[in-house]
Amino acid sequence: MAENDYDAFAAAYDADNEVNAWNAYYERPAILALVGDVAGLSVLDAGCGGGAHAAALLERGAIVTGIDASAGMLDIAQRRLEGRARLPSADLNEPLPFTDKAFDLILASLVMHYLPDWSKPLAEFNRLLPEGGRLVFSTHHPFMDHASTGRDNYFETYSFDETWQRGGKDIAMRFWHRPLHAMFAALKSAGFQIDIVSEPQPDPQARALFPQAYQSLTTKPRFLFFSVVKA
Repeated sequence: MAENDYDAFAAAYDADNEVNAWNAYYERPAILALVGDVAGLSVLDAGCGGGAHAAALLERGAIVTGIDASAGMLDIAQRRLEGRARLPSADLNEPLPFTDKAFDLILASLVMHYLPDWSKPLAEFNRLLPEGGRLVFSTHHPFMDHASTGRDNYFETYSFDETWQRGGKDIAMRFWHRPLHAMFAALKSAGFQIDIVSEPQPDPQARALFPQAYQSLTTKPRFLFFSVVKA
């Protein structure tokens, strides 16, 4: 099986994503808080997966377009959103099928760590936003993923592999570690100014529901959140 083949486990991944500590009680509430008021805004959900973030954006009054490279995940999003959002297939490593300044805001949840090169997607995000438009994204915290890989050099940008269990299957996953300075340099080179960098705490409800995960999330870095503005 190819790495990151979400089509092979789309349903199992989405079901887990809906309820687990990392997504439902940590990443999703944190990034939606960072996004803030989106009523009336045209929002691109880049790497929309099964549409959980898109559904929340729609509830807040946004006009939503979601893109993903996985047909299986887009099928789930189509069923969830019932025609309330445009959901074309698109690959963030390639030019995106939208006109310049097509969106007021771009959300990219836990997708950047799959990309070997940030320069192309960030250039496209910049193109799709007006001056002052925002990009809000979450990604692996570099202190978290480097500690788990066993690699010697934190300052390298490198790929690493993990095996996930979803739906009773072993799933091969590949991610990219990049050090913090490389993230900031890529954003600056693409024409973005840093607004907020956040290392949030999980939803307090996770303490009772997922005590071990809660202990981990409140004491160790997991994901890193950015709000950046097109200069």
